Amino acid sequence: MLKTILSISGKPGLFKLVSQGKNMLIVESLAEKKRVPVYAKDKVISLGDIAIYTDDKEIPLHEVLTSVKNKENGEKAPIDLPSAKPDALRAYFAEILPNFDRERVYPNDIKKLLSWYNLLIANDITDFTPEKKETKEEQEETKAGSAE
Repeated sequence: MLKTILSISGKPGLFKLVSQGKNMLIVESLAEKKRVPVYAKDKVISLGDIAIYTDDKEIPLHEVLTSVKNKENGEKAPIDLPSAKPDALRAYFAEILPNFDRERVYPNDIKKLLSWYNLLIANDITDFTPEKKETKEEQEETKAGSAE
């Protein structure tokens, strides 16, 4: 599900991919439900492609969002993001991902991640696990099974 949810540089919030044109994407704002075009010059990243630095590796965003969801029992994160102090954000995030890299994960990154989480929850997007791609063997088994 996160592959079709996009963050667009310079535009607040998150967007859902609706359609693709020749030189643009059509996206819908999760907050305002307005559809807008996004062009090749815009920096667009899928939430499915984002990872968080830890001390030893990078953790995919879907795992971090799932940890927040488990901690909050599927409810919104209780932190007041506009007025949250950096130490409070780091302490909260340490409960979710204890070994996050404190030098490369900034308080603004934590704020953005938690605001994304709250926006996703508000839009009933609660399944953060990536879609499983079929391997070639599974595709061949499916074809063989339908040919019988």
